[in-house]
Amino acid sequence: MALTRQLYKQQQGGRSNGGNSWITNQNIQREQEAERILRERQLAQGRIDTEMQDFEAKAANKRHIREQARVERDRAMEEAIIKAQCEKKLAAEARSQEERLATELERIKHEKLRDEKMRQQIRETSYELRELESKLRAAYVQKERTAQMAEKEAIKFDSYLEDAEIARRMRNESDKAEQERRQREIIRQQEMVRYKQELERQLEEREINKQKAYEEFLREKLVVDEIVRKIYEEDQREMERKLERQRATREFIAEFKRKREEWKIMERQRMEEENRRITEFAKAQEQRGEIAKAEKRAREQALDKVQRTLAEQIKRDREEREEQELVRQELYLEEQEQAIRRRERDEMEARIRQRLELQRERDEQLQFKRLRDDEIKHEEERYRQQLMAKFAEDDRIEQMNAQKRRMKQVEHKRAVDVLLEERRRQMSIDKQREIDERVEAERIEQIRKQIIEEERIKLLREHAHRLLGYLPKGVIRDEKDLDYLGNDFKNEFKRRQVNMRNPDGWDNM
Repeated sequence: MALTRQLYKQQQGGRSNGGNSWITNQNIQREQEAERILRERQLAQGRIDTEMQDFEAKAANKRHIREQARVERDRAMEEAIIKAQCEKKLAAEARSQEERLATELERIKHEKLRDEKMRQQIRETSYELRELESKLRAAYVQKERTAQMAEKEAIKFDSYLEDAEIARRMRNESDKAEQERRQREIIRQQEMVRYKQELERQLEEREINKQKAYEEFLREKLVVDEIVRKIYEEDQREMERKLERQRATREFIAEFKRKREEWKIMERQRMEEENRRITEFAKAQEQRGEIAKAEKRAREQALDKVQRTLAEQIKRDREEREEQELVRQELYLEEQEQAIRRRERDEMEARIRQRLELQRERDEQLQFKRLRDDEIKHEEERYRQQLMAKFAEDDRIEQMNAQKRRMKQVEHKRAVDVLLEERRRQMSIDKQREIDERVEAERIEQIRKQIIEEERIKLLREHAHRLLGYLPKGVIRDEKDLDYLGNDFKNEFKRRQVNMRNPDGWDNM
């Protein structure tokens, strides 16, 4: 567009070559300035347009973003609402499920508690379970009795072993004492020999000493005799000089010789007496040794006799105590068995009385039912008559003519039949309720029997393994009971040769 204007201006300038150049230049400048301004304006407008386009694009983009954000917010809000609704629904379902679960748990707990109470009541009131518990207690008593008897036998055997050990020790002690006695006897004999030898040596030494003393005495006597002889010779010479004195000297010598002979005799007698006393002492010592040995043997024999007597007395006392204890145990067990038999007899009589009472009650119920049916029939007839009379009284039947009276009677009869039918329907409902109650009672009785059987199996599982070999008759009923108790118990039970043909039950070996 600017180029077109410039060409146009050049053509105009060519045409007006004679115009004023200044004006032309001014015009050109003005045009150029105008063009520049126009270009600037165009550029500014272009920039503005561009900026507007950019602004519009940005605005559109922002609007698009805002729209997307709004859509996203709406979608998120919708999703949040849906999620909240779902969560609320899930929470409601969870609460409902929790409530149902809590209700179910409460129901299960209540049923479990009711079942436990029922089981407890059945355990306390069931004759079968009490009888089984009684038999199990009897089995424990029998097992305890067997254990006590085995313990008694073991104690008795240990006592025998102890007695044998005591006897062996006593024999050993006796042998040892006898050996010591023999050793002491040997030592005593050796000491006696040494003592005798020493005594003989002492006697020999004493005899030697006596002989030496005698010889010394003789030597001294010889000396004395020599002296006496010399004196005698002097005296003899003196006596020769003096006869009178010699005669006196001879008398003295004769007296001296006599006394010397008497001394020798007395000395010999003294030595013989001393030897005799020594011999008697030795014999007495030997006799005392024999007496001591005899007394010791007597004491040992008396001690052995006392020990044997005491051992026999202890053995008799122990056997008497054991026999008394065994008698007491047997008496106690017999009393327990009698008590059990008496209790079983009483319970059997109670069951028989109960059955007779139930039979009597059933007969009375049947009789009562027949009487009640008859009474109901009579009552219905009386009721019918009363209603008919009442309706007749109400409508003054006697004042009506025959046709109306018959119609009224038919109407009354129809009403009476309706009332009777209603009464029969009520009676049928009552009868059905009685049947339902009887069926419910039978169902409860069946549950009771099932619980009794479960409790019986539970008692068997709890006690049968510990009482194998001591179970009374009737505790294990059949093969099914053995299956409940496991193969080990079953095999061991059969190994003990169970008598399955006993009509009262199995003989539990």
